Amino acid sequence: METILEYIAGYAGDATHKDRYALIDPGEKLSYSQLFGRMQRYGETLAQQGVKKGDHVLIRCTQDAAFLTAMFALQLYGAIPVPIEKDAGSVRIKEISEDTKAVLYLDNRETDVSLKQFRMPGAEDDAEPVFEGQDFPDADDVSEVLFSTGTTGKSKGIVITFKNNIALAENITEGVKMGRDNVELIPMPLSHSHGYRRSLANLYFGNTVIIIGGVMAVKLMFNMMEEYRVTAIDLAPTLLSIIFKLSKDKIGEYKDQLDYIQLGSAPLVEEDKQHLKQLLPHTRLYNFYGSTEAGCSCILDFQDETIRPHCIGRATKNAKFIFADENKNTVEADEAHPAFLATGGAQNMKEYFNAPELTAQAVKDGFIYTNDLGYIDNEGYIYCLGRQDDVINFAGVKISPDEIEQEAVKFKGVKDAACVPMPDKTYGQVPKLFVSLQEGCEDFSVKECTEFLKGLLDANKVPKHIEVIAEIPRTGNGKIQRKRLL
Repeated sequence: METILEYIAGYAGDATHKDRYALIDPGEKLSYSQLFGRMQRYGETLAQQGVKKGDHVLIRCTQDAAFLTAMFALQLYGAIPVPIEKDAGSVRIKEISEDTKAVLYLDNRETDVSLKQFRMPGAEDDAEPVFEGQDFPDADDVSEVLFSTGTTGKSKGIVITFKNNIALAENITEGVKMGRDNVELIPMPLSHSHGYRRSLANLYFGNTVIIIGGVMAVKLMFNMMEEYRVTAIDLAPTLLSIIFKLSKDKIGEYKDQLDYIQLGSAPLVEEDKQHLKQLLPHTRLYNFYGSTEAGCSCILDFQDETIRPHCIGRATKNAKFIFADENKNTVEADEAHPAFLATGGAQNMKEYFNAPELTAQAVKDGFIYTNDLGYIDNEGYIYCLGRQDDVINFAGVKISPDEIEQEAVKFKGVKDAACVPMPDKTYGQVPKLFVSLQEGCEDFSVKECTEFLKGLLDANKVPKHIEVIAEIPRTGNGKIQRKRLL
């Protein structure tokens, strides 16, 4: 089988599997048989609306079973879904619809976008699945176009094929050692690659996906975990922090139920990492490295105490890494001589949408090149020091800012920290540290903090300047916005 759609159909036609739940949200439960039948019926309805093979269709993320059903229905009939964030404004919707020449916009809310609009799938689209005569897309066909959030300039469209999604599903299922009876809670936005691809991985294995709209409704989250015996959770680090804030240590009550938790999108705060390990000592805890372009390409179980700082784990099943200089020439990389990471493998995107020059800048010989500096050790573990602009070049020695940040948050009163390179006449660059303080902290001392860090860091890594600010600027998924601090 070459597409996730064929796997869904296979489970829907299997007498022992068809009644197993595929998708569950707070308002609906769809078995594999129900899901595939609804995909077929809704796809036929969209065809009646004039949608044809190869057409682009925008879909607002409703963060529920209806959204994924609409995605799959379009794919089943050859159209190309373009998911839009739940709260996307009319300007962004218009921009993407014009870029893709979209023929339809799926959304139950009224909008002022000048594009033909149609409802999302619902119970009125229920039908018994039909297997005979059903055609499926080819592996190299485009399955979806995922647009970046566009926080810096115009957003990019990442073109993904069905073959890419199969490879990504394999990377995830093998990376987390997923079982065939997994029930995974996904509060991550399904319009982004993170939550969407974890859903695909579970459906590829015939498992159950539990969809909720975030973790702020923490009572709902734990109710769903108990009712459906959730065995895995997919989170961003910021969501984990929210869970701790709203429910303290309650997640620890599920230590005998949870097989694994996977986190990604941004580095995990060291304090949260250690706290999670304490609460869930027997749960596999994964942090993954990847991107929309290259998917989950490297994964680390951080329950393993032997892993060194900056380690992002080993390459996933279909991924391979090389290291390159600024001209994309392959070089040897080690701790003393880091180089740019490049990822190859079947999970890599096809291209950037309608952007051949941008594609040529990022891709060479099947590898996607990044601005992340890293290296590989003799055991095959890969290390990432951070983006080139973020790494501090102290007299030729590359210093990762997150190593300093992880130690800084251990100092009394420090809530969050961010380190950036600061120009220096003697050393080229030196570390400058920004910290935000915990509520009620009134006795923070820069001198005492510096002395504290001298006991934990090499001399060249001790910040030469420390500045207190109200809040460390971060993106919605938790990444530090270092450029705002330069």
